[in-house]
Amino acid sequence: MTYSRITGTGSCLPERVLTNEELSRTVDTSDAWIVERTGIRQRHIAADGEFVSDLALRASRHALEAAGRKPEDVDLIILATSTPDMVFPSSACLLQAKLGVTRGAAFDVQAVCSGFVYALATADLYIKSGAHKCALVVGAEVFSRILDWKDRGTCVLFGDGAGAIVLEASDEPGILESQLHADGRHAKILNTPGHVCGGSVLGDPTLKMDGQAVFKLAVRVLEESARATLGARGFAVADLDAYIAHQANVRIISFVGKRLGLPDSKCIVTVDRHANTSAASIPLALDVAVRDGRVKPGHLVLLQGVGGGFTWGSVLLRY
Repeated sequence: MTYSRITGTGSCLPERVLTNEELSRTVDTSDAWIVERTGIRQRHIAADGEFVSDLALRASRHALEAAGRKPEDVDLIILATSTPDMVFPSSACLLQAKLGVTRGAAFDVQAVCSGFVYALATADLYIKSGAHKCALVVGAEVFSRILDWKDRGTCVLFGDGAGAIVLEASDEPGILESQLHADGRHAKILNTPGHVCGGSVLGDPTLKMDGQAVFKLAVRVLEESARATLGARGFAVADLDAYIAHQANVRIISFVGKRLGLPDSKCIVTVDRHANTSAASIPLALDVAVRDGRVKPGHLVLLQGVGGGFTWGSVLLRY
């Protein structure tokens, strides 16, 4: 039987760092207020003319290098994003061209902050089917472009960045279980309601969020999904070596971790330095944990995403 395994990770963060103190000069907030409520201390902001495919390109190159692969080895690209370069073609196709890849499939996945989990689960199925052997799975966002920078309830939360993994066919199990969910009845609690029509933007093109409603739903579905995903493969929470949830808010990560009974040492947190990078947050955190040694070969790792849609899901893997 063919399985899929992660063989390399990579990431990219824009050069510009925007601190809480800088934000406090333009919006009614403070470093103490932001840290207390979110755990965020800074975020990276894409430069003018820097797009999702550019960030994805650098993250992908780092992942390919870590895997010992070249672009010509890649036969599948799945890019998770809610902030693509343009309406079409997909940012995955633009990334494919920038990498010099000329074979296989390339497409975007849009599940907002759950996007990377959705993309990874999809790539796993393609590889297990035998249709593809070497996939680039990327999460990349420039959320700074869809924020209302006068709304302190949202603009302090988000940042830009990209993370990527190389997923390859293997005789040894890597991706052990994936479970994806969505409930569109909750679309109103987190959305960006604008759209393009006749060359103009109709509606409001900036992010809107009911923070309390998102928190309540997120902590419930993350705990349920974690237990269901682990249980499907006969594992207990105590078997986990690392837990990497979507990096939206340190309170959500901490709350779910405590509900599951996970020690802080097993919960990977990067939201303090990256803020919420939506679909990029999980692969960014995974790359950090792999490179600093908190995730090692053989470790059992649970990845979890939750976001607008409302979408959520989990991927259990053996690194």
